[in-house]
Amino acid sequence: MSDHVYKVIEVVGSSTKSVEDGIENAIARANETIENVEWFKTEEVRGSVMKGKVAYYQVVLKVGFRLN
Repeated sequence: MSDHVYKVIEVVGSSTKSVEDGIENAIARANETIENVEWFKTEEVRGSVMKGKVAYYQVVLKVGFRLN
């Protein structure tokens, strides 16, 4: 295994469907603008309730990408 150096950023993904969709939305968007996205860590899950039901989910992620 080669030695690598990573940078970590924080992103927030959201979805009206699920936590998993929020994660996938965040990773997909980060991957569009950042090269070498390799891992993520879930930091926080939160959401909004409207009329007694979950309106949307928000997931705060730390995303790591390998520097060239």
